[in-house]
Amino acid sequence: MSVFKKIVFFSIIIAIFSISAYMAYVFYVPYSTGIRSGELIKISHKGYVVKTWEGEISQGISGAQVFNFSVLDKDQKVIDSLKILQGNFVKVEYVERLRTFFWWGDTRYFITKVEKETSPYFNNGE
Repeated sequence: MSVFKKIVFFSIIIAIFSISAYMAYVFYVPYSTGIRSGELIKISHKGYVVKTWEGEISQGISGAQVFNFSVLDKDQKVIDSLKILQGNFVKVEYVERLRTFFWWGDTRYFITKVEKETSPYFNNGE
């Protein structure tokens, strides 16, 4: 094998390793984690080529403060819960990633758990 072919071969190997390491870092090392609550106003499965789950939680009375989030396809239990709880007051746990890729979702916030909460605006959640 010539020197040129060896350089090209090792350059490709290094590039593949670097891209794989970067993607693993972005996926497995969260930038932050947290909990938010509000009225679940939207959950949708959207996209032309790659469909992702996207949603919105209203965190204010007038809807002026909206928390946009994504849900990974592998979290089917979370997706099903969001569909059922749409229109209700919910509490969600999320992971914020350093960045996202188009096949993961539109936002850097990924919901990992959802549960129904009592609304602070109405008595007994009614």
